Amino acid sequence: MMVGWGGNNGTTVTAAILANRHNISYRTKQGIIAPSYVGSVTQASTVSLGRDADGQEIFIPLGKMLPMVDPTNLEVDGWDISSRNLADAMEHAQVLEYDLQRQLVPYMEKLKPRKTFYQPDFIAANQEARANNLMSCTHKKQVVEQIRRDIRDFKTSKNLDTVIVLWTANTERYCDVQDDIHRDADKLLAAIEQNESEISPSTLFAVASVLEKACYINGSPQNTFVPGVIDLAEREGAFLAGDDLKSGQTKLKSVLVDFLISAGLKPASIVSYNHLGNNDGMNLSSHEQFRSKEISKSNVVDDMVESNSILYKPGEKPDHTVVIKYVPYVGDSKRAMDEYISELMFGGRNTIAIHNTCEDSLLAAPIIIDLIVLGEISQRIKFKQESDSEWQPFHPVLTLLSYLSKAPIVPPGTPVVNALFKQRQCIENVFRACVGLPPINHMMLEYKIKSSASKFAQNPVKTGNFLASSDKSGPNLKTKTAMNGHSVYTNGDAVSNGVH
Repeated sequence: MMVGWGGNNGTTVTAAILANRHNISYRTKQGIIAPSYVGSVTQASTVSLGRDADGQEIFIPLGKMLPMVDPTNLEVDGWDISSRNLADAMEHAQVLEYDLQRQLVPYMEKLKPRKTFYQPDFIAANQEARANNLMSCTHKKQVVEQIRRDIRDFKTSKNLDTVIVLWTANTERYCDVQDDIHRDADKLLAAIEQNESEISPSTLFAVASVLEKACYINGSPQNTFVPGVIDLAEREGAFLAGDDLKSGQTKLKSVLVDFLISAGLKPASIVSYNHLGNNDGMNLSSHEQFRSKEISKSNVVDDMVESNSILYKPGEKPDHTVVIKYVPYVGDSKRAMDEYISELMFGGRNTIAIHNTCEDSLLAAPIIIDLIVLGEISQRIKFKQESDSEWQPFHPVLTLLSYLSKAPIVPPGTPVVNALFKQRQCIENVFRACVGLPPINHMMLEYKIKSSASKFAQNPVKTGNFLASSDKSGPNLKTKTAMNGHSVYTNGDAVSNGVH
């Protein structure tokens, strides 16, 4: 269920699922385009299992490592402040090609968002004209109960195993966190009973989701997860993930800054400029909403800077500025321009300037699908050490999903990791543990020692082989695993008795 279902992201995600489900191809001036999930890490990327006896590396789709949900089978519902049906909302968004829209209309026009809660002081005033699909209740306790009824109704009517709720609505201003309102679960629930004004709509959706044991994912940058929400999730055994979708400029930044610092260069100035013309840009033209986005975009380099005390003194950071402007003409096609200035030896400077044109919603939609797929499988993974008598799940704050978030939330007191490759490696290694494979380390010592050189000189290692398993239950792997005729060897001993 998406909050903001009728927006650009919500309509694009729904269109992607329906186009793939009904195998809808469409014609453009470049030719016929088939439906796909390109841009999704779970559906369109691969992972290495190891090497076979000939040294050939074996790859499979990441989404086939474990029995994950096929996004084509997802049921979709949600809320929106606009009453447009999804077909009209799709046309208004101007994201998809006309021929695709035309074929999707019979499916999309049947879908209409549920009524939602609207608190004007949390989003930009320019959104008020769209707000014609609102709940009749205004007391926050009643709002939470209505959201809970909506979740239960969706789950029952569609006969679902689980529901995941994702906020892809307007960016809210930052909530003023107060001890007597937000400090813990009891205070937060009491404040909702008292209809306190400084509880944001996104926090109400989070509370309702947690109480219904539905995983809640915050796809926007505001501080939805006040301490009381995390405390409530720990108490109820529900899962949370966020904050903000990491799609274009920030994803590149988390790669480039990691590269520069790892190479011994010192980024001293990072300036990021954006302009876009969709409704997200319109909402962010308001200062308080922009401030939420500025915070989530600015913190992405912190852990990488703090990792190198040779380059940076304690407390020292690069100058880091983020600018976002609303330009209606460019629509969903966001422009991002970045300048990175790094210090070199002898006072030298290295400047990297990048221009990036992003199809904003076409980048965000696969990330939303990944968040749903990974959020669902994360709820089914449990760990056990030899000394443990019981299996235990992940902490309610799902840091495994950090790869997809601009400003990852983490359990209190634990480190934040923003470096993109570390985040991706975490997902891969957790999944490897689930199927009995050790973490990948890329050492490949067998190819680097002198005694092996003559062997590989006479019999060179072949290029990688791709195994596309159709088994929805995922491959059954051990340290040495027979799969499609290949014996796969990994770089260590298998994890025993640890994960299921």
